[in-house]
Amino acid sequence: MEGTVFTPSLEGMKHVKSENGVILTKPFLDVCKLILPVLDKFGAAMTLVKSDIGGNITRLENKYSSDPSKYEHLYSMVQVEVEKKTAKESSSCTNGLLWLTRAMDFLVELFKNLLEHPDWTMSQACTDSYEKTLKKWHGWLASSSFKVAMKLAPDRKKFMEVIAGTGDINTDMAKFCAEFSPFLAENHNFLASVGLDDMKAS
Repeated sequence: MEGTVFTPSLEGMKHVKSENGVILTKPFLDVCKLILPVLDKFGAAMTLVKSDIGGNITRLENKYSSDPSKYEHLYSMVQVEVEKKTAKESSSCTNGLLWLTRAMDFLVELFKNLLEHPDWTMSQACTDSYEKTLKKWHGWLASSSFKVAMKLAPDRKKFMEVIAGTGDINTDMAKFCAEFSPFLAENHNFLASVGLDDMKAS
């Protein structure tokens, strides 16, 4: 693997915003997709997170494909649903974007933990990230499933070796966190501005 597992997404992030600073739907979803191979390296521990992220990306991509010019900007889907009063439905693109953003928050937090706490096991790093990000939005069932999954977290050293490829993994991981976090913050700010950033899991 040329570079690290983060190399493709770091490249992709250069195209997420339009010239006038608007987040574009397809490039944003592409970056989210490019991070999925990292989750594969977690094995069974991240199956739930991966299927969740994949499902939400597909939902948003399908909407985008239905009218690429109308949905070129990521928030246009939400605005349409807000006007139609369908944004709070569980199958809405708004809900998809919210949960995709939260899952990405979790991953960014996890990568930060791996950088900042070299002595933590993978399970500790995952659990801490979960408690800081997804836990407050999950019901009891989702939380329990997550706890069980974290017991399957891979050995940290092996995991870091696998995702490093030929590049400097710590540098790329730090860069990914630094550059991707502002997009997530922008998503939260936008969703909060339309009163939709605090929806919980059913």
